[in-house]
Amino acid sequence: MFVDEVRIYVEAGHGGNGAITFRREKYVPRGGPDGGDGGRGGSVVLLVDAGLSTLADLRHQIHYRAPAGQPGGRNHRHGANGEDVVIRVPPGTRVWDDAGQLLADLTEAGQRQVVAQGGRGGRGNAHFKSPTHRVPRVAERGQPGEARWIRLELVLLADVGLVGFPNVGKSTLIRAVSSARPEVADYPFTTLRPHLGVVTGYGDAFVVADVPGLIEGAHQGEGLGHTFLRHLERTRLLLHLVDLSPLSGRDPRRDYQIIRHELEAFSPHLASRPELVVANKIDLPEARERFGAFAEQMAPTPVWAISAATGEGIAPLMWEVRRALDRLPRPEPKEPPRLVVRPRPLGVRVVREEDGVRLVGDVEERAAMTYWGNPDAEAYFCEYLRRRGVVELLAREGIPEGTRVLVGPGALVWRYGDLAVEE
Repeated sequence: MFVDEVRIYVEAGHGGNGAITFRREKYVPRGGPDGGDGGRGGSVVLLVDAGLSTLADLRHQIHYRAPAGQPGGRNHRHGANGEDVVIRVPPGTRVWDDAGQLLADLTEAGQRQVVAQGGRGGRGNAHFKSPTHRVPRVAERGQPGEARWIRLELVLLADVGLVGFPNVGKSTLIRAVSSARPEVADYPFTTLRPHLGVVTGYGDAFVVADVPGLIEGAHQGEGLGHTFLRHLERTRLLLHLVDLSPLSGRDPRRDYQIIRHELEAFSPHLASRPELVVANKIDLPEARERFGAFAEQMAPTPVWAISAATGEGIAPLMWEVRRALDRLPRPEPKEPPRLVVRPRPLGVRVVREEDGVRLVGDVEERAAMTYWGNPDAEAYFCEYLRRRGVVELLAREGIPEGTRVLVGPGALVWRYGDLAVEE
């Protein structure tokens, strides 16, 4: 089954908690803190697999969660890192977030993309000792992992795209020039999924995409609509096939104009792509008679006459395609692949709520890694807020005495012009 778009939920693992332990050995008095750091949480990673051509494997499983890192231990033991979850995708996969931002354009085999970054492990209490703080009962919780919905969109990687009405012979042509075997039959929309074919024997090999046929009104959802037109976005050249057979009862000139209109309605950039106009079914005597008039109507645009069924005219056409591709540059990815960077809101803001005020900004990450309920850890976090200038910020905002100050999952209290642990 061909699936070219899926929406999945990815959740990275939390980092492991840091340990609060102290060295206790015989003949080693006052050994000091020796709590180890927690391990890194596993990330969710996309890996491009050249052996895949569809997103069908992701159709049924839509939730992917990486394991958390393990907590640290005594004697400076570091917790184990969580294993990354690897999702294999075909070349040509684009990754979008729910805000419509392109996160990556994955085109090369072996390419990797982190779509949910695992949280770092919390620091153990060995990191918090100092000449004035000899017995720290403070450590950090692991950092939460990223979680998001993403949309994967497959755009086939092809050099040449075939466009035209249903039954003009696109599938027959790709069968004639490659080993692709799309279904062919004498009824509309025989082809219900795109097909790729590799053309050899005409210089360097190139890839042709057979896209299901358009009809008039496709941009308004008629027929198959524009469902598969995005698979032409990476092509460098379009082959526009028209049917010269009078048995179809169609006007090839009008068919050409209708398809051009649909391409422009979908994407002016796609419509501006170089194209070759190909008149098919020239093996029929009536079609051969109509070719001269059609070529005059299309002037000065040249028209290539072929018969996809008998092979007449295909070799000269393929050599012309090869020469055109040699002149055209390869398209660049829509956006260079890049790592997903955890957004870090800078600064601190005070937001008033019904049950107090909330601190919003980069202090929320530190709050999420604080051991709430541990008086020493809460006092350490209060000192961190003082160093960040939060006390002056609250005083400037005129916060009333006794107001709860919420930050992340924790709560403090504003008392006597300072921050204190809530009792």
